[in-house]
Amino acid sequence: MPSTGQSSASQPSAGQSPGGRLLFRTAVDADIPGLVALIESAYRGDASRAGWTTEADLLEGQRTDPDGVAAVVHKEDGRLLIAEQDGQLVACCQLEHRGDHAYFGMFAVRPALQGAGLGKVIISEAERTAQATWGAREMRMTVIRQREELIAWYERRGYRRTGEMTPFPYGDERFGIPQRADLEFELLVKALG
Repeated sequence: MPSTGQSSASQPSAGQSPGGRLLFRTAVDADIPGLVALIESAYRGDASRAGWTTEADLLEGQRTDPDGVAAVVHKEDGRLLIAEQDGQLVACCQLEHRGDHAYFGMFAVRPALQGAGLGKVIISEAERTAQATWGAREMRMTVIRQREELIAWYERRGYRRTGEMTPFPYGDERFGIPQRADLEFELLVKALG
């Protein structure tokens, strides 16, 4: 199945979530403004404090922008998976095919819906999609290592910490304005299948 955001990649699939039926599909250009707003609301500023995934104490500024989301939507070997409920965008995640594994990123759930089990449904669909689309045998992601509560949530979903760190892109405000000098990303992995 193509992953460039074309209509054949936008074929919806359905799933169940605690709040009702979810519709999953691959994002297209028309989704970009709503996706930017969703991602920003889940991670930055006062609105993000309604949920538990906020990075507002670690980073100020933006989390992403329309160009960053568009790059993911148009990525040849990837897709931006979105979840809709009652016609509303409620969650998204990036999936990128990287050889024998898939990369998982740009994961956002509307703050008012966090903590009700929706994230578990989204990550399960992402894992299923990576396996079905690319035959991925492993999912990988990077998480700011200071996000202990978030890392523990991923560990409960079967991801393991590797201890492999990469530096935060200090000086590149496209990713936010760090509020401390020790930020770095840790690689988490999970075997699929």
